[in-house]
Amino acid sequence: MTEESQFVLDEAKEGMENAIVHLEHGFQKIRTGKASPAMLEDVRIDYYGVMTPINQAANINTPDARQIVVQAFDKNMLPVMEKAIQAANLGFNPRNDGEVLRIQVPPLTEERRRNLVKQAKAEAENTKVAIRNIRRNANDEAKTLKKDGIPEDEVKRLEDEIQKLTDNFIKKVDELSDAKEKDMMAV
Repeated sequence: MTEESQFVLDEAKEGMENAIVHLEHGFQKIRTGKASPAMLEDVRIDYYGVMTPINQAANINTPDARQIVVQAFDKNMLPVMEKAIQAANLGFNPRNDGEVLRIQVPPLTEERRRNLVKQAKAEAENTKVAIRNIRRNANDEAKTLKKDGIPEDEVKRLEDEIQKLTDNFIKKVDELSDAKEKDMMAV
């Protein structure tokens, strides 16, 4: 394989790996029944005039599977954090004891689990679309190489490698999606 062909293949592989990382990150935000600090990742607070992610203004821990504890670096910010968590519409109602915020993660209903599975499947489908777009771009680059004088059989081999790569990453998305679904449907 020529250096140019290898570059196109490596670039496609890197893009597809990034799509998988993005999917895994998206799956972390979809709540199962277990408490996780990632559930509060998108919550932003007004930290002295600057919109700041809550995890940069507090320690967030999960002492058990049903509870999240938010320990603010500045205790004066606890009421602000409490309001921000409620406003984030996550279905949480934090309790402020003056020292920390305690959030009880309610068990999921069957209907909510099904909605979360749909959300996870949509996330997986978006990742598949991204991977296919990367494949299309790589194939376009392969055709450009053909115009630049790379032999036709070399370009065909590159297109076959790109397709194998795409198939492997699509399979990985399906595996991640199935595992997430099983995790969410487990009671």
